[in-house]
Amino acid sequence: MSDVVEKTLTALPSLLSFDSQLGSAKLSSTSKLGNLIRGITELTSKHEEEKLIQRELSSIKEQVSSPNTTMRQMKELMVRTIYCEMLGYEASFSYIHAIKLAQQGTVLEKRVGYLAVSLFLNESHELLLLLVNTVLKDLQSTNLIEVCMALTVVSQMFPKDMIPAILPLVEEKLNHPKEIIRRKAVLALYKFYLIAPNQVQHIHNKFRKALCDKDPGVMTASLHIYLQMIQENPEGYKDLTVSFVTILKQVVGGKLPMDFNYHSVPAPWLQIQLLRILSLLGKNDQSTSELMHEVLDESLRRAEMNHNITYAILYECVKCVYTIHPKSELLEKAAKCIGNFVLSPKINLKYLGLKALTYVVQQDPKLALQHQMTIIECLDHPDLIIKRETLELLFRITNAQNVTVIVEKMLDFLRITKDDHTTIDLVGKVAELAEKYPSDNEWFIETMNTVFSVGGDTMQPDITNNFLKLLSEGFDSVEEDRKLRLFAVNSYVSLLRGEPGKLPQRFLQVISWVLGEYSHLREDLEPATVLRLLAKLLVMKNSSSETKTWVLMAMIKLSAGGAGVSVAQEVSETHSSSLDTVMRQRAQELQHLSQDSELRARVLPRGAGMQPVEVDSSLSFLDGFVSEALAAGAAPYKPPHQRQEELAQTKALSLEPYALSLPISMSSCSITDRQSPTLLSMSSGLSGDSTDLSHKGGSTTLKLDGVKRVWGREGYLAQRESVEEAAQVEVPSPLMSPSQQGEGDRSHSQIPTLTPTPESEHEKQQLASSLFVGLASQSSVCLMGKSEPAPQRFRRKAKGQCTSLSTSEQMFNSLVCPPSTVDNLLCNNLLDSNITAEPVLSSPERTSQLSQGLTAANGTCDMEAGLTDSDVKGSNPALIGDDCVVAADPAPHEDPNRPEDLCLTSHLPAELSGLSHSEITPLCTDQSLHLSACHVLKEDSLVLVVFITNSSDSAIQQIRVQVDSEELEVCCVCDSPVEELRSHSAAVCQYSLTAKKPSVHIEVVGMVSYLLPAGTPQAVQFSYKLPLSSFIRPLTVSTEEYGSMWLAFAHDTKQNLTLISDGQEPLTATLNVLKKKLQLHVVEIIGVEGIVACRLLQDQPCLMHCRVHAGTLAVWLRSPIPDLPDCLIYHCQRALQGH
Repeated sequence: MSDVVEKTLTALPSLLSFDSQLGSAKLSSTSKLGNLIRGITELTSKHEEEKLIQRELSSIKEQVSSPNTTMRQMKELMVRTIYCEMLGYEASFSYIHAIKLAQQGTVLEKRVGYLAVSLFLNESHELLLLLVNTVLKDLQSTNLIEVCMALTVVSQMFPKDMIPAILPLVEEKLNHPKEIIRRKAVLALYKFYLIAPNQVQHIHNKFRKALCDKDPGVMTASLHIYLQMIQENPEGYKDLTVSFVTILKQVVGGKLPMDFNYHSVPAPWLQIQLLRILSLLGKNDQSTSELMHEVLDESLRRAEMNHNITYAILYECVKCVYTIHPKSELLEKAAKCIGNFVLSPKINLKYLGLKALTYVVQQDPKLALQHQMTIIECLDHPDLIIKRETLELLFRITNAQNVTVIVEKMLDFLRITKDDHTTIDLVGKVAELAEKYPSDNEWFIETMNTVFSVGGDTMQPDITNNFLKLLSEGFDSVEEDRKLRLFAVNSYVSLLRGEPGKLPQRFLQVISWVLGEYSHLREDLEPATVLRLLAKLLVMKNSSSETKTWVLMAMIKLSAGGAGVSVAQEVSETHSSSLDTVMRQRAQELQHLSQDSELRARVLPRGAGMQPVEVDSSLSFLDGFVSEALAAGAAPYKPPHQRQEELAQTKALSLEPYALSLPISMSSCSITDRQSPTLLSMSSGLSGDSTDLSHKGGSTTLKLDGVKRVWGREGYLAQRESVEEAAQVEVPSPLMSPSQQGEGDRSHSQIPTLTPTPESEHEKQQLASSLFVGLASQSSVCLMGKSEPAPQRFRRKAKGQCTSLSTSEQMFNSLVCPPSTVDNLLCNNLLDSNITAEPVLSSPERTSQLSQGLTAANGTCDMEAGLTDSDVKGSNPALIGDDCVVAADPAPHEDPNRPEDLCLTSHLPAELSGLSHSEITPLCTDQSLHLSACHVLKEDSLVLVVFITNSSDSAIQQIRVQVDSEELEVCCVCDSPVEELRSHSAAVCQYSLTAKKPSVHIEVVGMVSYLLPAGTPQAVQFSYKLPLSSFIRPLTVSTEEYGSMWLAFAHDTKQNLTLISDGQEPLTATLNVLKKKLQLHVVEIIGVEGIVACRLLQDQPCLMHCRVHAGTLAVWLRSPIPDLPDCLIYHCQRALQGH
């Protein structure tokens, strides 16, 4: 400890400079900080430390409050306060003084002030607003140190609402002549992108400029932003692949300055970042992957130094090689690298090899066979982390043949581990494997019993829920259902007759439910016997109130007369006076239902869990009661997020102007916590029978526990049921990712290994044959949620008729993306002036198997000519939905050989021809079909119209169209199939689109399949992008209604927009432009303020308050939808920029 203290005291002066001589090498012996540190190290107890720190904080508080304290003394006081806070003692009195120190004083004093603020405050702290003006001033300073300090604070913590105020200044710093300023500006923009991505979308081109900056540090900082953006949308940055490859080549080739080397390795963290980016860009893309093969080969060859940082680079290389489109030579080198890791005697390298093997086993399951004996030895490794990662690997290669052995190994590890995180993770994996590959009823029930016993009350609740749903919903075989439930009953009765006090509470709840539902299946078991066993649980001291509630509910189901009635009456009398309200209610129910068998049969019919229950999730039967309560003066319901925000606002500084005093009537209620940003006259509140729009986005739906639905982690997937049951293939739930825990560079002592005996080698060989059975013939392994067509013992009962799959619904189709070029900014030198970025063509060929039932639809129209070829937009989503097709016969006078110059507008359906619509855009083409589309704006929806043209000389048959979108609800307008589309005729599809969640740009993807005259199936995929502005409609409200809605909405954003002056008043001109381009409704304009309202289809309102200030338009948006204000402000910026 003395060495640590001495090093600390020696290092502090270089930062703090307490002595008059700035270059002092030691902390002054008379320094108060030095005395404090020495005093703490000499103490012998925590109590003495607390007394010393409290005295120190009292002294500091007295000195900082004194008007005679100089800035130099304040700096020294702040450093002592920082030390006390680091020890865990609160010093909130000093926060405001830290802000003052950052605002005043010399550069060194400001540095300590900024350091204290960054350590004391968080992004949501109310005092942080007082630092905004200081940051603005320092960003405009000519002193480089002050600018650096301001940018550092901005990149660490800054209020989201204040980003628009400093964003222009930060953008300017991207062009600063000093590279350190540019680098810190990029990091600040990266922080902005993480907390408010929509506010920096307009400066994406400047990110590209930072990527080709001549300083490697600035370029490295920009990679953080690109890694984040490529993770969200890899398709949008394919054109930068050549640039990233070029940068990595220069880094690997050692063309960076020596300052970037670490242990003679050139910029290792930069290499790791680039490898992660390349793996995202090359995934499932052959043409893009081919651009990376050379540099990946070079990286694997050069990263062979015996150092930890090179191992990290090799690990990322291996992950990248197995993620992108495979190349045999690279796969061999990566497999050799993994083998070296796994066989290494060093624990850190062995762990790294196991993680890599776990990752790549999806593409190459046979690779695990090459190291099976090493994996077996790792199961008995003394290091628990090695054993845990080995079990994760075994979990990834589990199949129906080796599940028993692997689950046994996992349970053995669970019995010895003491880590709660590991227990929760492994318990979930064991339960998933037991449900997915049950060998028989006895093994399944016993395994789940062990899971419940070992997992205890810390495991995830969905494990017990899935188990009970499995028992309740049943399987295809009625006899199989009865055997499974009967074995569960026998098992749980035996457990209750033993020592139930040692069982976890959640396990007791499962036992209670199963015995209450299915104990009648055991004919020799009297209900009174089960009631007495359950009654014992009620008197156990360790039984929780929730468990007792489950037990009482089970007893209600079993109290069917005879001796059971007396037991039920005794229990109900004991607990009818319980202090717990729920238990008291259950006791009263037990008392009455046990005496009235007819009533109990109606309330709790046997086998009712198998029948679907209709639930009114909107609770419409309470509308009358709610209206009466509101009329009597009751407050309206507020969702939890709104209540939390209002509670937080009461503790925060209010920066909004005071509102006018408004009268409140008895028939209305108001929300007074949040004030209007304008002084316009507004109503006092919402009427009792009006609909509060802010509640539509809240989570007020019921848990439909009684509704029969698909069993599994994915919940109720009604749209996939028919396909899953027709194929008789279970789609496994997504697997939990391996637990990630940071592991430092601590050194492990080498553990001696014993020489194996022939008997132990024979046992390992037998264990290996059990664990790795089935892998040799396996082409793919279930990994990360990918489906494996394994036989399923527990099949769900069929809930409807399944349609057979036609030949045209299972095919492969290759699509080519349109070529794109590298941005012109990247044509400049990146790191080496002799190397320039070349244009790259992004044209990957994707193959997708289409295996879902498709239907077609109706109508007729004429077609005069074909369409010209257009670029193909490829996509490979999971398509769900029906289609609506209008077919057409060729007109008698049509000439199929005439030029293709047709305008498709005339073929719009009659009900849409008079409405406003977009231009008809070509989507894709093949040898027989041309696809085009447009969208039509209706008042209550947006209609997507897809034109399908048969450009061939022969008819095509069995047209099937499928459309889907993640952000939209897609609804077919009509449903009438077309079995044949003649030569040079057209088919028209109509879909009604409404927005599910806001997004700046929305993409609709689809697929058209058909049969050629020879019976050959064909398919064409397409995508169509829509701006969010297409779904915006005016919201006509009065000023009073606007005020009431503004107070109720919880999510907001602020931004400054450009004012437009077209010969009229700027505010009016700007709002007229927004009204015209975005279909906004201008509610009222008074002086320099205006209020605007709109809605996003369907019924998702957004309000806008505008005020002219300092030559700009200050805009404040509010909505009950979290992302809607940010998306709308983006389109407002685009609308004004394009004017």
